[in-house]
Amino acid sequence: MARQHFTHVTTWVFDLDNTLYPPQARLFDQIEARMTSYVMEALRLDRVEADRLRHAYWREHGTTLAGLMRCHDLDPGPYLHAVHDISLDHLEPDPALAGAIRALPGRKIVYTNGSGDYAARVVAARGLKGLFDAIYGVEHAGYRPKPEADAFAAVLTRDGSEAGRAAMFEDDPRNLAAPHAMGMRTVHVAPAPVEAPHIHHHTDDLAGFLARLV
Repeated sequence: MARQHFTHVTTWVFDLDNTLYPPQARLFDQIEARMTSYVMEALRLDRVEADRLRHAYWREHGTTLAGLMRCHDLDPGPYLHAVHDISLDHLEPDPALAGAIRALPGRKIVYTNGSGDYAARVVAARGLKGLFDAIYGVEHAGYRPKPEADAFAAVLTRDGSEAGRAAMFEDDPRNLAAPHAMGMRTVHVAPAPVEAPHIHHHTDDLAGFLARLV
């Protein structure tokens, strides 16, 4: 039944973390620990306060990085390198997902609040290298993060894609509000659904969902 809602789609936009790999891989646990350590060192805080600030900036600014840049004029380059210097040993190739993405008609891109280099590493570890026409990190949106509408607009403009002919696959429900408002078809990828007007579809099996669209 979902297929009829995607016949107009010519650009498929995929978030990275907990979307192109399962949450059970727990990569973000590593990233969050490195974020807290970076905040401790950069702002000379103890671990408890640094962890509180990390989460508060994520909640208030979209990402911890956005809060650090706006409130402390932090240089994003070294931060992005440090927090994404993690092990990908728990990631495994997913042939079913690779086949489903390969079969999609049109343009396929990755757009993450992480760095582009990190995204490329994850894509390769999942056996998805060569399947995407472009990989965009937060740097490609001028360091403006999801869920900001300007961030999505910047990436779509850079890609030469139209929002009204695009679909967004994302694990964080708040990051689907702007795409919905822009006219994108929205898909929440997560173990449990969230009922919200800006979420068109939900799936806990991205490969299976995509396979039903072609």
